Amino acid sequence: MLYDLNIAWSPTTSAADLERTLRFSSQLGYNVVALNHTLDAPLPSNISNPLPKFPSSSSPSPSNQQTEDRNHRIPTVLRRLTINLADPAQNPQLPKAAQVYDILALRPQTEKAFQAACLTVSATEISLISLDLTSRLPFYLRPKPCMAAVNRGLRFEICYGRVVGPGADSRERANFIGNVAQLVRATRGRGLVVSSGGEAIGGGGSGALALRAPADVVNLLAVWGLPTDRGMEALGTNPRGVVVNEGIKRSGFRGVVDIVGVAERSEEERRDEENRKGEGKGKGKEAAKDNKKRKNGEGEAAGQGGAGAGGDQPMSKRQAKKMKAALRRKEVEEKGA
Repeated sequence: MLYDLNIAWSPTTSAADLERTLRFSSQLGYNVVALNHTLDAPLPSNISNPLPKFPSSSSPSPSNQQTEDRNHRIPTVLRRLTINLADPAQNPQLPKAAQVYDILALRPQTEKAFQAACLTVSATEISLISLDLTSRLPFYLRPKPCMAAVNRGLRFEICYGRVVGPGADSRERANFIGNVAQLVRATRGRGLVVSSGGEAIGGGGSGALALRAPADVVNLLAVWGLPTDRGMEALGTNPRGVVVNEGIKRSGFRGVVDIVGVAERSEEERRDEENRKGEGKGKGKEAAKDNKKRKNGEGEAAGQGGAGAGGDQPMSKRQAKKMKAALRRKEVEEKGA
């Protein structure tokens, strides 16, 4: 499966342009896409999701109608929020946003925000670090923080839409190529996610013009320094890991165990269990009756033994001393007589 986790959206986007872009992405071969809504930190107290919802894609059609159905269906659509973070001290309210959106991403604007996103921000709250690679970054992409973020499970996003779109200029392209080479060198080509990330989808369908086929994207990345196998991972394996992990965080237990459903027992198993329960209850009653009989018999035997063998009980030391003293007195009296 192929993923495009950044299709830009704005409140001015019309439903027709949005649907046209989604259908075009499906024709290019993308199975899962994400509509991206960008906000600046700090977020408002009441977070709402203005992104439209789309029904899940239907089951695959037969082979003779596969091409026709591919031209008319819409891929699986997720809803994503990208937060522009300039000061790490600002509270972006990530847990609240995670309850409303499917995917969360941070776009650091300063070096402090970039260091915080790589090292301190919890990986259970965000999964993507998105950078504006078309502009000159105010910080260097050093290997140590980048590899620390990759080892923590975060992914760096490369958005090519503004470079290949109709409104790109030579300066943006030069900055993009230099920043991509620097990011590939810092991460060694690992932990990358490639998305389109075009500008507003309204306005003449520029979002659809910013999309490219997966093979074209891999070739472009190979020219810019990313190997072909890493490019395929950036379109398939890495974004799939992001989507799966985000789903488990929201539906599973502590982001570790995902309970899909409990298997139902068959009628035969239910009957066997009921029969076992009935047999166990009958055995338990019989065992209780036997225990009562045994206790009563032991009590009666103990009473009879105490009454019949009362003289055979062992003598205490005090009684033995008294008997010895009495015997001595008798001997003394007999001698005196």
